[in-house]
Amino acid sequence: MEQDFLPINGTDHIEFYVGNAKQAALYYQHCFGYELIAYAGPETGVKGKASYVLKQDKIRLVLTSSLSPDSAISEHVKKHGDGVKVLALWVDDATKSFKETTVRGAEPAMEPQTIKDEHGEVVMSAIKTYGETWHTFVERKNYKGAFLPGYKAVKSSLKVEPIGLKYVDHCVGNVELGQMNKWVNFYEEVMGFKLLITFDDKDISTEYSALMSKVVSNGNGYIKFPINEPAEGKKKSQIEEYLDFYHSAGVQHIAIATDDIIHTVSELRRRGVEFLYVPETYYDDVLDRVGEINEDLEALKEQNILIDRDEEGYLLQIFTKPVQDRPTLFFEIIERNGAKSFGKGNFKALFESIEREQELRGNL
Repeated sequence: MEQDFLPINGTDHIEFYVGNAKQAALYYQHCFGYELIAYAGPETGVKGKASYVLKQDKIRLVLTSSLSPDSAISEHVKKHGDGVKVLALWVDDATKSFKETTVRGAEPAMEPQTIKDEHGEVVMSAIKTYGETWHTFVERKNYKGAFLPGYKAVKSSLKVEPIGLKYVDHCVGNVELGQMNKWVNFYEEVMGFKLLITFDDKDISTEYSALMSKVVSNGNGYIKFPINEPAEGKKKSQIEEYLDFYHSAGVQHIAIATDDIIHTVSELRRRGVEFLYVPETYYDDVLDRVGEINEDLEALKEQNILIDRDEEGYLLQIFTKPVQDRPTLFFEIIERNGAKSFGKGNFKALFESIEREQELRGNL
C-alpha cells in the first residue's frame, strides 16, 4: 500500500470571519448548544481581533472579528459577509504537511511556526485552497491548553445544553463554473486525496437548475470535501446564487454528525434555527425507495428529515437555511446508519426547496 504523505487525524477546527464575533458566539451557544471554551483578544495580548472558541464533542468552531476597519479580516467580511476562512486539519507534523503539499504545488499561506505559552507549544502552517479559504495544519501533541497559545480558557454565564452534535462529517465547497476538476485535481495531487464519488447534472437537477459535484476524501476517510460547480440550467442555480453573494468560491455548508437526528433537529427548531422545507408528499413513497428504517416515519416527517439509502445502509439528513443574511453558508445535520454516501436520492427534493427560497429572494 502506498504511503500516505499527508496523514490527517481529523478536523482540528473551523474558523469563521464574522462581523460581530461576540454576538455570533451567543447564537451558536444558544441555538446549536456549543460551549464557549476559550477566548483571544486584547485582554489576552492579541491585538486587533477577538476570537471565541466553541466546542461540542469533537467539533471546534472559532469565530473571529476584527477590531479595525482596514484589516484582512474586515476586508474578508466586507467582501464575503460572515464566512469560513480556515478549514484546519489536525496533523502529527505541521512542518512536514506544509513541505509535502507546497512541493506538490500548494500555494503557501503561512510558513510553519511554533507558538508557545505556559501550556506547551503548537506548530502551525497553512496553504491556500479555493477562493480565500485556507487549510491550516495544526500539530498539538505538545500542548495541554484550552485551544492554542494566545487563547485563555473561559466559561460563559449562559447555561448551555448540548444537542448531540458529534463531529464534522464533511465540508462542501462551491467553486466557479469550470473550476471543479481543477480543485479535485488539487486535492488528489497536492494532498493525496482520492476521488470518492461523482454526481453530474443528471443526478442533481430540477426543471430550472443543475449542479455538478465530486467528493474527495483523505486516506483514512476522516476528511471528506465535496466540491460543487454550477451546471447549465434554465435559471440560476443555488451555486451561482452563492457565488454572486459570496463574491468568490468558498465553503457552502458544513455537515455535522449526530447519533439522534430527531432529538438534535427538534432542539434546533425549538431554539429558533430554520430549515429548508420539503413538502409532505416527499414522505408518501419514501419507504418504497429506501426500505426499512429503525425510526418512526411520522417523527421524521414531523421534523421534515430526509432519508436515503446506499449499498452500506441508510442516512437521515436535513439542511438549515443560510445562517447569515446573505444566502451563503448553511449547515447540514446528518445521521448515518451505515450509509457512506451523501443523500443522492434527496437531491431533487432539496433543490426544489432551495429554489423556492431563491424565488422568494428574487434570485432564481
